Amino acid sequence: MADRDQEVQQVLDSIDALGTAETPAARAKRLTQLLDAMPEKQAKVREMRQQAVIEMRDEGLSLRAIAAELGISFGRVRDIIDGVTKRPARKPAPEA
Repeated sequence: MADRDQEVQQVLDSIDALGTAETPAARAKRLTQLLDAMPEKQAKVREMRQQAVIEMRDEGLSLRAIAAELGISFGRVRDIIDGVTKRPARKPAPEA
């Protein structure tokens, strides 16, 4: 995404910097610490995003307006509000 917020880019740059430690062991340790913390942080980020989208809805925006504002689909907005984090994999259409 070309229009990343500066704070988001700083977080991504910090993650990239973890891979530049002086030794392989130092890199591995830092990256292991990050990976160990990620599930909890991902859940927190999802909760914060869900709350923000709910606030938008509570302020009177329609789900379609929220989707347009965020650049995502109407269905994805609904999933976020409902707390759906993974969509089921689509099954291939049966062959005729």
